[in-house]
Amino acid sequence: MTSHIKFVTARKALEIGGVIAYPTEAVFGLGCEPMNRDAVFRILEIKERHVKQGMILIASSIEQLNDYIHPLDNLGEVRAKEIRTSWPGGNTWILPCKASVPYWITGVHRSLAVRVTDHPIASKICEYYGGPIVSTSANVHGREPTRNVFQTFKAFGDYVDYIVPGTVDKEKNPSVIRDGVTGKVLRG
Repeated sequence: MTSHIKFVTARKALEIGGVIAYPTEAVFGLGCEPMNRDAVFRILEIKERHVKQGMILIASSIEQLNDYIHPLDNLGEVRAKEIRTSWPGGNTWILPCKASVPYWITGVHRSLAVRVTDHPIASKICEYYGGPIVSTSANVHGREPTRNVFQTFKAFGDYVDYIVPGTVDKEKNPSVIRDGVTGKVLRG
């Protein structure tokens, strides 16, 4: 399958409210259109995860996050520069979000976890889709996430609409998560 076809197929699945699985920096992820409540709840059901926890969004550029988060400059020059220079990369930041962002993405928080990914496949999915997507590890909550296409198909083949072929990067752990206001590492 040419790479173009796999990205078009992923985009089409996302556009119709589907759930996809795809490689990221350290694990396979499950993703969907963030504003599609049914798709997000489908992922939560697959993962056996509660909505109150919130979701991570990944994007291929900071601009793709403009509808979700407040301008980085609101955090001050130093913090905004720290966030900008950490992207693209395996750094997830918890940032103040706009009031229009629905609870099924934020959970019980008024902030949002976001990352501008540098994984070539995950980034290209967002690029083809034209916006950010939900990104959560491909696992049942509390269990080990899948790390290759075979494991992902075995665990989730009956539950997702498309598995994007590819490999995860060599990272051993999921992305670092930091508080965008304080800079504190929440998951290392």
